[in-house]
Amino acid sequence: MRRGRRYGLCAEQKADLWHRWKSGESLHEIGRVFDKDHGSIHFLLSRHGGIAPAIRRRSQRTLTLAEREAISRGIASGSSIREIARGLRRAASTVSREVARHGGRPVYRASEADHQAWKSALRPKTCLLATHVKLGTIVARKLILDWSPEQISGWLERRYPRNESMRVSHETIYRSLFIQARGVLKKELMQHLRSKQLIRRSVHARAGGQSRGQIVDAISISERPAEIEDRAIPGHWEGDLLSGPGNSHIATLVERHSRFTILVKVPSKDTATVVDALTRQVRKLPASLRRSLTWDRGLEMAKHKSFTVATKVNVYFCDPQSPWQRGTNENTNGLLRQYFPRKSDLSGYSQADLDKVAQRLNQRPRKTLGFETPASKLQAIVASTG
Repeated sequence: MRRGRRYGLCAEQKADLWHRWKSGESLHEIGRVFDKDHGSIHFLLSRHGGIAPAIRRRSQRTLTLAEREAISRGIASGSSIREIARGLRRAASTVSREVARHGGRPVYRASEADHQAWKSALRPKTCLLATHVKLGTIVARKLILDWSPEQISGWLERRYPRNESMRVSHETIYRSLFIQARGVLKKELMQHLRSKQLIRRSVHARAGGQSRGQIVDAISISERPAEIEDRAIPGHWEGDLLSGPGNSHIATLVERHSRFTILVKVPSKDTATVVDALTRQVRKLPASLRRSLTWDRGLEMAKHKSFTVATKVNVYFCDPQSPWQRGTNENTNGLLRQYFPRKSDLSGYSQADLDKVAQRLNQRPRKTLGFETPASKLQAIVASTG
């Protein structure tokens, strides 16, 4: 294939491109396959918001290219419109409108007529959120609160259990955002999505892992009681440090049963500083919510024994390079990147700022909780334990 932006892709190549994008291949990988710059691939994908356009099919009621060629030959031989229509077993009015629509008998050409008919037949489907103003308004308001499309969809189903007109799938919300030609949801709302990407990325896109250091005298996660695994008993937490440039960090704590999140400001990664900050925060919790803490192998928890003495909370550590063993916390840290991008300096946030972010996160419905919020889930726990 010749290199350069001026040479496009045929229909078969475009289908292959969308298949690769949906499979999770990167822009650079796809570009190498088609001998194009990754910017050219991004341009092609962004025109549709990263969402593969639906395959177009001809209606059985429309004239085919073969029928249009028969009309062109009939005109060239001097046949009347009725004679041509009888040969095609079509109504004379159908053939008459076809010829008139494309310039009349003197200039009618089958290929040009077929191309123009195919092009003019494209009609953008009216989006649900464009026809349902109330539903569109609710969706926009929830997006401003940083709810994900999936959270909005699940919440609507719980909020309006008997009103199917107040339902919308998360895919429809994504399409209304990424396919800007629909003009339903404002482009600015895309900034409230967790990824802040301008095109839809496949769920199969690969993500790199990360390795962690080791810690002395760590109590292995394999020694953690079985009651922690099933999340039935509240008060078991997972923790980690969210890092930023300039050696800036935020300590994150997530309760496994309710997914309730606490953010703690830490001036540095020094173990004494981190343990002291976590101790002060954990001691504010009711006794029923202070049972255990699972951490990774970061040396910031080297003084875990001091933490346990001060809080009566046992600390367990994941196996080396196994962040998935703290899956709840890892997922929450991903959610927090919506508020604290990777290149943002975390030292400029006060504890009050962190509390506001945690409150917003705890008031967002979670699919894993049946679209309840972590705040309501934790409140119910506290109320039941007195």
